[in-house]
Amino acid sequence: MTIPQEDISKKLVWEKTVKVEVNSSYWNGQPQIKKGKKLPEKKPIVVELFCGCGGTSLGFEMAGFHIALGCDIHAPSIDTFHHNHPRSSTILGDVKKVKPTQIQELLGERKVDVLIAGVPCQGFSLNNRKRHEQDDRNFLYKEFIRFVEKLQPKCIVVENVSGMKSSGDIVKTIEKELGQAGKMKVKSQLLFAPDYGVPQKRQRLFFIGVKGQEFDFYNIKKTHGEGTKNEYITIREAIGDLPSLKSNESKGQYEKNPFSLFQKAMRRKNNTILTNHLAPNHPLATIQKIKNTSPGNPMYPRFKQRIRLSWDGLSPTQVSGGIRPQFQLGHPEDNRGLTIRERCRIQSFPDHFEVKGGIVQARVQTGNAVPPLLAKAIAKAIKKVL
Repeated sequence: MTIPQEDISKKLVWEKTVKVEVNSSYWNGQPQIKKGKKLPEKKPIVVELFCGCGGTSLGFEMAGFHIALGCDIHAPSIDTFHHNHPRSSTILGDVKKVKPTQIQELLGERKVDVLIAGVPCQGFSLNNRKRHEQDDRNFLYKEFIRFVEKLQPKCIVVENVSGMKSSGDIVKTIEKELGQAGKMKVKSQLLFAPDYGVPQKRQRLFFIGVKGQEFDFYNIKKTHGEGTKNEYITIREAIGDLPSLKSNESKGQYEKNPFSLFQKAMRRKNNTILTNHLAPNHPLATIQKIKNTSPGNPMYPRFKQRIRLSWDGLSPTQVSGGIRPQFQLGHPEDNRGLTIRERCRIQSFPDHFEVKGGIVQARVQTGNAVPPLLAKAIAKAIKKVL
C-alpha cells in the first residue's frame, strides 16, 4: 500500500531525527549593530543575549537598571526590543558570529553589571513533541559562556525551561561551567510565575551567579499566592477590561475603566491608545470549534495545551508555536483566539509595550518571553547584593 505523501509529511513533523525548520525571520548575515545613547553613570547596566522581544530586560528596567544592549537572531524581536528600548544598543544576528569585543566597544569604559541570556531551549521543553537532549539548541549556553569569560560581569542570569531539570546532569554541568567562566558560584532554581503576579502557570529554571558571594533565591520575594496577602491574578483580572472583539476585528481604544489592580498597573502609562488588539482571522469552522468549547477545556482533543481560557482561572503556559504558530488559547467569552495585547497581558507586559512584526511573529515573541513581573522580582533581589 502506498502511503500518501501528505501523511508522510505530517509524521515527519514530529520525527526527532528530522531537523527543526528555521524561522524565516532569522537574520543569518553578518551581525547588524546599532549603537544606543550615552550610558547613565549611576544606574547598573544590563546586557541581554538571546534577548527576544525583551521581557527580562523590561523587568530589570522596572527595578531600576539601565538596559545597555540586546542581541538576538530574530529580526521582529529586535524591532520590538529597539522600539521599547530606544536608548539601547542592539545587535541583530547569530550570537555565534558576535564577538565580546564588539559589545565592550558599544559600552565604552563601562563594565557589565548583569549579563542575561534567555538561551533557546526547545530541545528540553515539555511542550515540544520533538524533545530530545541532543537537540543542537540545547548547547547554545556554551556561546553565553564565551561572553561570560571575556566580559566578566558582576552577575549572570540565565533562563531556561523547567524540562531541563529532568534531563540528566545538564543542570549541574551548566552551573559548574558558568561558575568557572565567571569566577563565581552559580545556583539554579525553578520559579513559578504566578507567585510574582503573572496570570499564567509558567514555570522556568533560572541560573544566577554573583561575584564574591553565593546568591540566595530566598531573596526573590513572592508577591502572590501562599504566604502572601494576595491571591493569584485571574484571567478576568488580567484581560477583562479589554474590548470585546469578533474574528478579524480590532479596536484601538479602551471601552471600560480598569477594575483590578493588575489592569491599572498595565495601563499606567497609556490611558487612551490601545495597540496590538487585533483578533485572529478565523474560518467559520474554527469559530464554531471555540464556540462549542466550554471555558477551561481543550478545544482540540490531541492538543491539551490549546484550551479555551476560563475567566476565574490562570492561563496555561503560553508557547511560541514553532515557525508557523497557530492561535493557542481561546478567549473565555468571545468566540476567537487571543489578541497579541491579551497575550502580552497574560505575560505581564504593560500596555505601553508594543510588539512589532505582525500577529504570527508576535506570537513567537510573546510565547518565548520571560514575564517582566517575574524578571522584576529577580532584578530587585540582585540589585540589593550588587
